[in-house]
Amino acid sequence: MDDVSQPYASVAEFLQTHRPAEPVYCVFPHEYEGIARRFVGGFPGRVLYAVKANDYPFALYPIVAGGVRHFDCASLPEINTVMSLCDDATCYFMTPVRLRGTAAAAQSNFGVRHFLVDHPSGISLLADEIDMSKTVVFARMAVSHESAMMNLSKRFGAPPDDVPEIIAGIIATGAEPALAFNVGSSVTSPDAYSHSLNVAREVLERIPTKIRFLDIGGGFPKSYPGFPVPSLDDYFSAITRHIASLPLAENAEILGEPGRALAAPGMSAIVEVCLRKEDRLFLNDGMYGIFWELRFKGHDRYPVKAWRDGQPLEGEERAFRLFGPTCDSQDELPGDVELPADIRPGDHLEFGNIGAYSLSGRTAFNGFYSEQIITITEGRPPQ
Repeated sequence: MDDVSQPYASVAEFLQTHRPAEPVYCVFPHEYEGIARRFVGGFPGRVLYAVKANDYPFALYPIVAGGVRHFDCASLPEINTVMSLCDDATCYFMTPVRLRGTAAAAQSNFGVRHFLVDHPSGISLLADEIDMSKTVVFARMAVSHESAMMNLSKRFGAPPDDVPEIIAGIIATGAEPALAFNVGSSVTSPDAYSHSLNVAREVLERIPTKIRFLDIGGGFPKSYPGFPVPSLDDYFSAITRHIASLPLAENAEILGEPGRALAAPGMSAIVEVCLRKEDRLFLNDGMYGIFWELRFKGHDRYPVKAWRDGQPLEGEERAFRLFGPTCDSQDELPGDVELPADIRPGDHLEFGNIGAYSLSGRTAFNGFYSEQIITITEGRPPQ
């Protein structure tokens, strides 16, 4: 395909100029900037973008433009990526499992001051690498809720009854203690945050010092076809109500770690239909590529729009099963998709709201891998 580094006003303009045989990923900077501003303006505290959701610069730049300056990072490469793009960024090394030497490098090379542990043994490991007197160390508490599509406390997080001991251990090192939890991924009810903050209140009442920082994690969801969720405002309201009465320090701040909510809306994927067998369509991208996240509990498809020769393809629809291009029999998207009945090889499908956990987790299995990324300056991805 020809060079596509230039921006395009719309997907239609791009498809009228090019007929890509490989997948093309479209970034809508104005969508990213808009959702970032909404989050910064609505969340009752400090917004930390969870870099793992989409660590590509094309997503990070407009999120920074939307006002986000704080970043939840899980590795030294993520910290390096953020700091190379934003001079005034603050990175938080918010994982209890770190490769040896990376905490020291994060502090000495990038000035990272915020770290996390979830077990007493983690305190000494951290203290062996860094100057604890210059840090804030979060004790991560395990908490879960039935409305979360994924329980993120199965691997990480101390039982609430153990958190006071961990807080005491952090204080003993000279670090400033803080509290963190993550109720889960794609949380479908604001009640999950109400529940978690009530558990946090019980822990806070048992520790001898009032903390300045409470990190309530991520989990903020996105609506997809067949997977509706409440609005972000409903989550913000529930959180605001419950933090008001928490026994925190007077200058306390709440931290949140949105990933999907910020990463999903600003990107779409254009894929080509390679083969049709009755109600089965074989695409040039699949479950080992941009759609890999559909393996997990939650939504089973993305909003989609069909294109033919640069024009929207419409008409009577029928349900199709979608398959990726690899030789693996498991390369099948889980949800049937309604598409124009006369769709054929050479037509393109544009999948919207696909910016979260898509590029960051795909593989090059069987040699299928595209780096074609373009910028779209107007309009929106399929909703």
